[in-house]
Amino acid sequence: MAELGYVYNRQAANMRASASMTVGLIATDIRNPYFAELTMAIADSLHDSAYTLFTVYTRDDLDRQGELVKAMIERQVDGILMLPSIGSTAPAIRDMLGTSTPLVQIARHFSNEFDYAGPDNTAAAAVLAEHLASVGRGRAVLVGGPHPSSARGERLAGLTAGFSGAGIEFDADESVPTENNPDGGARGLAELLDRGMLPDIVIAYSDAVALGIYSELRRRNLEPGRDMAVASFDDVPFAGLQMPQLTSVATHPVEVGRVGAQLLIERIQDPGREIQHMLVAPALRARASTVLWRPRS
Repeated sequence: MAELGYVYNRQAANMRASASMTVGLIATDIRNPYFAELTMAIADSLHDSAYTLFTVYTRDDLDRQGELVKAMIERQVDGILMLPSIGSTAPAIRDMLGTSTPLVQIARHFSNEFDYAGPDNTAAAAVLAEHLASVGRGRAVLVGGPHPSSARGERLAGLTAGFSGAGIEFDADESVPTENNPDGGARGLAELLDRGMLPDIVIAYSDAVALGIYSELRRRNLEPGRDMAVASFDDVPFAGLQMPQLTSVATHPVEVGRVGAQLLIERIQDPGREIQHMLVAPALRARASTVLWRPRS
Protein backbone atom coordinates (compact mmCIF):
# COMPACT_ATOMS: atom_id res chain seq x y z
CA MET A 1 0.00 0.00 0.00
CA ALA A 2 2.83 2.37 0.85
CA GLU A 3 4.65 1.58 -2.39
CA LEU A 4 1.51 2.32 -4.39
CA GLY A 5 1.04 5.65 -2.57
CA TYR A 6 -2.37 4.72 -1.17
CA VAL A 7 -4.17 7.47 0.79
CA TYR A 8 -7.30 6.70 2.79
CA ASN A 9 -10.35 8.38 1.21
CA ARG A 10 -12.67 9.64 3.93
CA GLN A 11 -15.36 10.72 1.43
CA ALA A 12 -15.51 7.25 -0.06
CA ALA A 13 -15.76 5.74 3.42
CA ASN A 14 -18.60 8.14 4.27
CA MET A 15 -20.59 6.72 1.36
CA ARG A 16 -20.50 3.33 3.10
CA ALA A 17 -21.25 4.59 6.61
CA SER A 18 -23.74 6.99 8.13
CA ALA A 19 -21.13 8.81 10.27
CA SER A 20 -18.36 11.09 9.04
CA MET A 21 -16.54 11.05 12.41
CA THR A 22 -16.11 14.82 12.12
CA VAL A 23 -17.44 17.58 14.38
CA GLY A 24 -17.59 21.32 13.79
CA LEU A 25 -16.72 23.92 16.44
CA ILE A 26 -18.05 27.39 15.69
CA ALA A 27 -16.46 29.83 18.16
CA THR A 28 -16.24 33.60 18.32
CA ASP A 29 -12.55 34.36 18.85
CA ILE A 30 -9.39 32.42 19.69
CA ARG A 31 -7.41 35.42 21.01
CA ASN A 32 -9.05 35.30 24.43
CA PRO A 33 -7.06 32.77 26.54
CA TYR A 34 -10.29 31.38 28.01
CA PHE A 35 -11.59 30.43 24.58
CA ALA A 36 -8.20 29.04 23.58
CA GLU A 37 -8.22 26.66 26.56
CA LEU A 38 -11.86 25.77 25.84
CA THR A 39 -11.07 24.94 22.21
CA MET A 40 -8.07 22.77 23.11
CA ALA A 41 -10.11 20.83 25.68
CA ILE A 42 -12.83 20.15 23.11
CA ALA A 43 -10.25 18.99 20.57
CA ASP A 44 -8.61 16.65 23.09
CA SER A 45 -11.91 15.13 24.20
CA LEU A 46 -13.10 14.53 20.65
CA HIS A 47 -9.75 13.09 19.63
CA ASP A 48 -10.02 10.55 22.43
CA SER A 49 -13.35 9.48 20.91
CA ALA A 50 -11.87 9.22 17.37
CA TYR A 51 -13.55 12.39 16.05
CA THR A 52 -11.79 15.00 13.90
CA LEU A 53 -12.57 18.61 14.83
CA PHE A 54 -13.04 21.44 12.33
CA THR A 55 -12.78 24.84 14.03
CA VAL A 56 -13.96 28.18 12.61
CA TYR A 57 -14.49 31.66 14.09
CA THR A 58 -17.33 34.14 13.68
CA ARG A 59 -15.91 37.26 15.39
CA ASP A 60 -19.42 37.54 16.90
CA ASP A 61 -20.90 38.24 13.44
CA LEU A 62 -24.34 36.68 12.88
CA ASP A 63 -24.10 36.60 9.08
CA ARG A 64 -20.71 34.94 9.22
CA GLN A 65 -22.04 32.46 11.77
CA GLY A 66 -24.87 31.53 9.39
CA GLU A 67 -22.44 30.96 6.55
CA LEU A 68 -20.27 28.75 8.72
CA VAL A 69 -23.19 26.65 10.00
CA LYS A 70 -24.25 25.99 6.41
CA ALA A 71 -20.66 25.14 5.42
CA MET A 72 -20.42 22.63 8.27
CA ILE A 73 -23.68 20.95 7.26
CA GLU A 74 -22.59 20.80 3.61
CA ARG A 75 -19.49 18.93 4.79
CA GLN A 76 -21.73 16.47 6.65
CA VAL A 77 -20.30 16.90 10.12
CA ASP A 78 -21.89 14.58 12.69
CA GLY A 79 -22.61 17.49 15.04
CA ILE A 80 -21.78 21.10 15.89
CA LEU A 81 -20.50 22.77 19.05
CA MET A 82 -21.29 26.47 19.06
CA LEU A 83 -20.19 29.43 21.13
CA PRO A 84 -23.05 31.50 19.71
CA SER A 85 -22.73 35.01 18.33
CA ILE A 86 -24.66 37.78 20.07
CA GLY A 87 -28.21 37.87 18.73
CA SER A 88 -28.48 34.17 17.87
CA THR A 89 -32.05 32.86 17.94
CA ALA A 90 -33.50 29.36 18.06
CA PRO A 91 -35.67 29.71 14.92
CA ALA A 92 -32.75 30.93 12.79
CA ILE A 93 -30.37 28.20 13.99
CA ARG A 94 -33.07 25.52 13.73
CA ASP A 95 -33.80 26.46 10.11
CA MET A 96 -30.13 26.16 9.22
CA LEU A 97 -29.57 22.87 11.05
CA GLY A 98 -32.59 21.03 9.75
CA THR A 99 -33.60 17.90 11.63
CA SER A 100 -30.50 15.73 11.44
CA THR A 101 -27.54 17.79 12.76
CA PRO A 102 -27.25 17.98 16.56
CA LEU A 103 -25.93 21.13 18.21
CA VAL A 104 -24.52 21.86 21.67
CA GLN A 105 -24.16 25.42 22.98
CA ILE A 106 -20.88 26.25 24.74
CA ALA A 107 -20.19 29.05 27.30
CA ARG A 108 -23.17 31.12 26.06
CA HIS A 109 -26.71 30.00 25.37
CA PHE A 110 -29.66 31.40 23.45
CA SER A 111 -32.26 28.62 23.71
CA ASN A 112 -33.42 25.78 25.92
CA GLU A 113 -34.06 23.69 22.80
CA PHE A 114 -30.39 22.68 22.55
CA ASP A 115 -27.93 21.09 24.96
CA TYR A 116 -25.63 23.48 26.80
CA ALA A 117 -22.35 23.31 28.72
CA GLY A 118 -20.95 26.36 30.49
CA PRO A 119 -19.76 27.86 33.74
CA ASP A 120 -22.24 28.63 36.51
CA ASN A 121 -21.95 32.38 35.97
CA THR A 122 -24.57 33.32 38.55
CA ALA A 123 -22.80 31.35 41.27
CA ALA A 124 -19.43 32.75 40.16
CA ALA A 125 -20.69 36.31 40.53
CA ALA A 126 -22.32 35.59 43.88
CA VAL A 127 -19.13 34.12 45.37
CA LEU A 128 -17.15 37.11 44.11
CA ALA A 129 -19.67 39.53 45.64
CA GLU A 130 -19.40 37.73 48.98
CA HIS A 131 -15.61 38.04 48.88
CA LEU A 132 -15.69 41.75 47.99
CA ALA A 133 -18.19 42.49 50.75
CA SER A 134 -15.85 40.79 53.22
CA VAL A 135 -12.89 43.06 52.41
CA GLY A 136 -14.54 46.48 52.32
CA ARG A 137 -17.41 48.83 51.57
CA GLY A 138 -18.16 51.28 48.79
CA ARG A 139 -19.40 51.42 45.22
CA ALA A 140 -18.84 48.61 42.71
CA VAL A 141 -19.32 48.53 38.95
CA LEU A 142 -19.03 45.87 36.23
CA VAL A 143 -16.96 46.75 33.17
CA GLY A 144 -16.94 44.79 29.93
CA GLY A 145 -18.64 41.91 28.25
CA PRO A 146 -20.82 41.83 25.14
CA HIS A 147 -24.45 42.91 25.45
CA PRO A 148 -26.78 41.18 25.36
CA SER A 149 -25.20 37.84 26.20
CA SER A 150 -26.36 35.12 28.55
CA ALA A 151 -23.03 35.06 30.42
CA ARG A 152 -23.02 38.81 31.09
CA GLY A 153 -26.66 38.78 32.17
CA GLU A 154 -26.02 35.92 34.57
CA ARG A 155 -23.00 37.65 36.10
CA LEU A 156 -24.98 40.86 36.58
CA ALA A 157 -27.77 38.91 38.26
CA GLY A 158 -25.33 37.12 40.56
CA LEU A 159 -23.60 40.35 41.55
CA THR A 160 -26.91 42.12 42.19
CA ALA A 161 -28.12 39.33 44.45
CA GLY A 162 -24.76 38.89 46.17
CA PHE A 163 -24.33 42.57 47.00
CA SER A 164 -27.90 43.00 48.27
CA GLY A 165 -27.71 44.04 51.92
CA ALA A 166 -23.93 43.55 51.97
CA GLY A 167 -22.87 47.18 52.36
CA ILE A 168 -21.67 47.60 48.77
CA GLU A 169 -23.56 49.84 46.37
CA PHE A 170 -24.10 48.13 43.00
CA ASP A 171 -26.42 49.15 40.17
CA ALA A 172 -26.53 46.87 37.13
CA ASP A 173 -27.63 49.82 34.98
CA GLU A 174 -24.28 51.54 35.62
CA SER A 175 -22.34 48.64 34.09
CA VAL A 176 -20.56 49.29 30.79
CA PRO A 177 -20.73 46.62 28.05
CA THR A 178 -17.65 46.35 25.82
CA GLU A 179 -15.78 43.89 23.66
CA ASN A 180 -14.34 40.99 25.64
CA ASN A 181 -10.70 42.07 25.29
CA PRO A 182 -8.15 44.49 26.87
CA ASP A 183 -9.10 47.37 24.56
CA GLY A 184 -12.71 46.99 25.67
CA GLY A 185 -11.69 47.07 29.33
CA ALA A 186 -9.65 50.24 28.88
CA ARG A 187 -12.43 52.00 26.94
CA GLY A 188 -15.11 50.93 29.40
CA LEU A 189 -13.22 52.20 32.45
CA ALA A 190 -12.29 55.43 30.63
CA GLU A 191 -15.99 56.02 29.89
CA LEU A 192 -16.86 55.66 33.58
CA LEU A 193 -14.07 57.91 34.81
CA ASP A 194 -14.68 60.55 32.13
CA ARG A 195 -18.28 60.95 33.25
CA GLY A 196 -17.16 61.55 36.82
CA MET A 197 -17.64 58.14 38.43
CA LEU A 198 -14.85 57.01 40.75
CA PRO A 199 -15.88 53.52 41.94
CA ASP A 200 -14.22 51.80 44.85
CA ILE A 201 -14.37 48.40 43.15
CA VAL A 202 -14.09 47.62 39.44
CA ILE A 203 -15.26 44.16 38.42
CA ALA A 204 -13.99 43.05 35.02
CA TYR A 205 -16.18 40.80 32.89
CA SER A 206 -13.12 38.65 32.21
CA ASP A 207 -9.39 38.52 32.86
CA ALA A 208 -8.80 39.80 29.32
CA VAL A 209 -10.92 42.88 30.12
CA ALA A 210 -9.05 43.29 33.42
CA LEU A 211 -5.76 43.76 31.52
CA GLY A 212 -7.20 46.88 29.91
CA ILE A 213 -8.55 48.10 33.24
CA TYR A 214 -5.10 47.81 34.83
CA SER A 215 -3.61 49.75 31.92
CA GLU A 216 -6.19 52.55 32.01
CA LEU A 217 -5.89 52.98 35.77
CA ARG A 218 -2.13 53.40 35.50
CA ARG A 219 -2.50 55.80 32.58
CA ARG A 220 -4.42 58.02 35.02
CA ASN A 221 -1.89 57.56 37.85
CA LEU A 222 -4.19 55.22 39.76
CA GLU A 223 -2.90 51.91 41.08
CA PRO A 224 -5.04 48.74 40.94
CA GLY A 225 -5.38 47.14 44.33
CA ARG A 226 -4.55 50.41 46.09
CA ASP A 227 -6.74 53.20 44.68
CA MET A 228 -9.37 50.75 43.44
CA ALA A 229 -10.00 47.10 44.07
CA VAL A 230 -10.08 45.09 40.85
CA ALA A 231 -11.64 41.64 40.48
CA SER A 232 -12.49 39.46 37.54
CA PHE A 233 -13.75 36.17 36.12
CA ASP A 234 -12.12 33.15 34.40
CA ASP A 235 -8.76 32.84 36.24
CA VAL A 236 -6.72 32.21 33.11
CA PRO A 237 -3.00 31.56 33.76
CA PHE A 238 -1.87 35.20 33.48
CA ALA A 239 -4.24 36.39 36.24
CA GLY A 240 -1.84 35.28 38.94
CA LEU A 241 1.11 36.87 37.13
CA GLN A 242 -0.17 40.46 37.19
CA MET A 243 1.13 43.10 39.59
CA PRO A 244 -0.75 43.10 41.86
CA GLN A 245 -1.96 39.56 41.38
CA LEU A 246 -5.54 39.61 40.10
CA THR A 247 -8.43 38.22 42.13
CA SER A 248 -10.49 36.11 39.75
CA VAL A 249 -13.19 33.45 39.84
CA ALA A 250 -12.12 30.30 38.03
CA THR A 251 -14.75 29.23 35.47
CA HIS A 252 -12.81 26.15 34.30
CA PRO A 253 -12.71 26.26 30.47
CA VAL A 254 -11.09 22.82 30.29
CA GLU A 255 -13.96 21.23 32.19
CA VAL A 256 -16.56 23.18 30.20
CA GLY A 257 -14.97 21.96 26.95
CA ARG A 258 -14.83 18.37 28.15
CA VAL A 259 -18.47 18.39 29.25
CA GLY A 260 -19.60 20.04 26.01
CA ALA A 261 -17.80 17.49 23.86
CA GLN A 262 -19.31 14.64 25.87
CA LEU A 263 -22.81 16.12 25.52
CA LEU A 264 -22.41 16.25 21.75
CA ILE A 265 -21.12 12.68 21.52
CA GLU A 266 -24.07 11.48 23.60
CA ARG A 267 -26.48 13.46 21.40
CA ILE A 268 -24.98 11.96 18.23
CA GLN A 269 -25.31 8.45 19.67
CA ASP A 270 -28.80 9.02 21.10
CA PRO A 271 -30.64 11.78 19.21
CA GLY A 272 -33.85 11.30 21.21
CA ARG A 273 -32.49 11.75 24.73
CA GLU A 274 -33.63 14.65 26.93
CA ILE A 275 -32.02 18.07 26.54
CA GLN A 276 -29.32 18.70 29.16
CA HIS A 277 -27.92 21.98 30.49
CA MET A 278 -24.71 21.27 32.41
CA LEU A 279 -23.13 23.96 34.63
CA VAL A 280 -19.56 23.79 35.92
CA ALA A 281 -19.11 25.07 39.49
CA PRO A 282 -16.78 28.09 39.98
CA ALA A 283 -13.91 28.58 42.43
CA LEU A 284 -12.72 31.89 43.91
CA ARG A 285 -9.03 32.77 43.64
CA ALA A 286 -8.59 35.68 46.07
CA ARG A 287 -5.38 37.65 45.45
CA ALA A 288 -3.72 40.98 46.19
CA SER A 289 -5.87 43.14 43.88
CA THR A 290 -8.70 42.87 46.42
CA VAL A 291 -7.18 41.31 49.55
CA LEU A 292 -4.74 44.20 50.12
CA TRP A 293 -7.21 46.93 49.13
CA ARG A 294 -8.66 49.27 51.75
CA PRO A 295 -11.69 51.50 51.07
CA ARG A 296 -11.18 55.25 50.74
CA SER A 297 -12.15 57.15 53.88
